[in-house]
Amino acid sequence: MKLDYNKARPFLKWAGGKRQLIPQLNELLPHELYDNDFTYIEPFVGGGAMLFFMLHKFPNIKKVIINDINKKLTDAYKIIKDDVEGLVLMLTNIENEYHKLKVEDSKKEFYLKQRERFNEANLDLLEMTALLIFLNRTCFNGLYRENSKGEFNVPFGRYVNPTICNAEILYADSKLLNKCKIEILTGDFSNTSTFVEEGNLSFFYFDPPYRPLSATSSFNSFVKENFNDDSQRKLSNFCRQLALKENVLWMLSNSDCSAKNPKDTFFEDLYKGFDIQRVIASRAVNANASKRGKLTELLIRNYKTPTTEQIAI
Repeated sequence: MKLDYNKARPFLKWAGGKRQLIPQLNELLPHELYDNDFTYIEPFVGGGAMLFFMLHKFPNIKKVIINDINKKLTDAYKIIKDDVEGLVLMLTNIENEYHKLKVEDSKKEFYLKQRERFNEANLDLLEMTALLIFLNRTCFNGLYRENSKGEFNVPFGRYVNPTICNAEILYADSKLLNKCKIEILTGDFSNTSTFVEEGNLSFFYFDPPYRPLSATSSFNSFVKENFNDDSQRKLSNFCRQLALKENVLWMLSNSDCSAKNPKDTFFEDLYKGFDIQRVIASRAVNANASKRGKLTELLIRNYKTPTTEQIAI
């Protein structure tokens, strides 16, 4: 198979994914990245839209650090990097078995059986990753959500003919992940600070679970670990510490709470002194259809670049 780096993109649907926002993020990247070798660090990698974009755009990235609290997700990145052949074979078998079923009730029964297996603790990493992708392609709205026990609990999606094994994307992702030295971590975002090297340029992109726009919102509760306001404050302190280091630049995305409620200046207060702008985003992954569509998000940086197309605060 002829590999095309342009085909590299997220292998999962992921809530809060940045694929639609990439053009605006691209405009606001630091100019220093174009002229220097650097380390790229993404402490909340999620679906990886920004990761694959950065790897494709910047051949001068010498080292990559990605991290997420979701071990099933980070293990999937490891499998795609190290055993994409085995993954494609297993996914193809699952896809063939699923599409042989012509009755929706039979497909739902198959889905629920695989979901039960996915939540077992004794799967090897290859099978777990294959089931993760299968469930993501066949569950309701492509959501990833866990209950308080850490079990995946999204219902069946009723898609007519979903693509379960997109081998072209998986091979392209694997090729790109193997282009440079990469560390794949699982745990708290603060663990990534140890990879900042004195004298070398580092660029962080933070895409944490978003703060809810209202008390009834719950779009940051897709895993058993809750990322609450105290977590947001901890992240802000982490960013402030990074800003004190030489040759460390960072960009952070989060919800625009003050657009919903002008009195809610949580992030404006938390990141006072940094560059804060609004960007137009589209949200497609949400269980509530009324919450999908265009809205503004905040983009916060410890550097500035000339721009005329963003809405400055």
